[in-house]
Amino acid sequence: MLRRLHPDQPDSFAFTPANQAWAEAQIAKYPAGRQASAIIPLLWRAQEQHGWLTRAAIEHVAAMLDMAYIRALEVATFYFMFQLQPVGAVAHFQICGTTPCMLCGSEELVKVCREKIAKQPHKLSADGKFSWEEVECLGACSNAPMAQIGKDYYEDLDAESFAKLIDEMAKGKVPTPGSQKGRFASEPLGGATTLKDYTGQAENGSVALATGLGDTLKRIDGSEVPLVAPWCDHPRADGMPMGGNVAELVKPADPDEAPKAKGDSETLRRKEQVAVPKATPKAAPDVVEPTVMETKPEMLTEARGTPDDLKKIKGVGPKLEGVLNELGVWHFWQIASWTATEVAWVDTRLKFKGRIERDGWIEQAKTLAEGGETEFSSRS
Repeated sequence: MLRRLHPDQPDSFAFTPANQAWAEAQIAKYPAGRQASAIIPLLWRAQEQHGWLTRAAIEHVAAMLDMAYIRALEVATFYFMFQLQPVGAVAHFQICGTTPCMLCGSEELVKVCREKIAKQPHKLSADGKFSWEEVECLGACSNAPMAQIGKDYYEDLDAESFAKLIDEMAKGKVPTPGSQKGRFASEPLGGATTLKDYTGQAENGSVALATGLGDTLKRIDGSEVPLVAPWCDHPRADGMPMGGNVAELVKPADPDEAPKAKGDSETLRRKEQVAVPKATPKAAPDVVEPTVMETKPEMLTEARGTPDDLKKIKGVGPKLEGVLNELGVWHFWQIASWTATEVAWVDTRLKFKGRIERDGWIEQAKTLAEGGETEFSSRS
């Protein structure tokens, strides 16, 4: 299938502050020079924020990762998880059409989509609320047929229950994900045949988390749980120190205020058995931002003779080399002479603060300026 960008594109894209902080934390997982490894999660978060993946979003992510735009576009067009055209404002239904679901009635679900949403996949409903497509196996074969909406599975569907589900969403209601026939997981419809004495939570972990956080149908925007990135010194979104118990990170929505998809008794049952205990609030530490002196280093309007290949410096890719050239940096000797205050000036104008010192640009530049080779440049 040929996948192309939609002809109508927004002019720009930028992550929200919460999503920007999350994206920077994901990039920090990877060693210097390997930031492109974060391409899939960042594209996914961009899609979650906007609803579908735009050209501006793809290029924005590519710039953050110092990648050529075409490389990011290759990823976006290869994986079918990325929607390259507008989707329903309320929900985009992905109907599994692989053999187990087909044998259990997925073709009836497709008929419902054609009748209630649009005759063709990837087309918006008349009110713009819904869209749909048929996809390959989603891995819930034992509870077939099923549909995926965002991150949630709706299982054990039939034409009647699926049509009702769409109608409820159109009215602003939020049906509970998971089995629509009351199954906890993948036990037989007649009830469990093993582990019968299990009396745990009312819903399985995935459903409990979705309803507990109150984010079913809601696109991920970074506000669901505090940002935790123990692999780096990135501050948490709530100002609390890094680490902590998982219970501290998941603050479930008040069940009494959540949509009552299964009636008042079910809401009470969820409140008693699903809610995660709230952590004792911790006082946020006072953070004093240090004053950093900045001095603009010597910049050139153009290279003096042949410009140096700045990509020989570990941590500098094609995109970042272009940024440095725009600033007026063309030669190794310029970088080699930077002082601490000059490094601070350049640092604030780059996408990744701290990269100059972290990757040892000045030491590498001194060696390269003298005609030598570094371990990194010798491999280039």
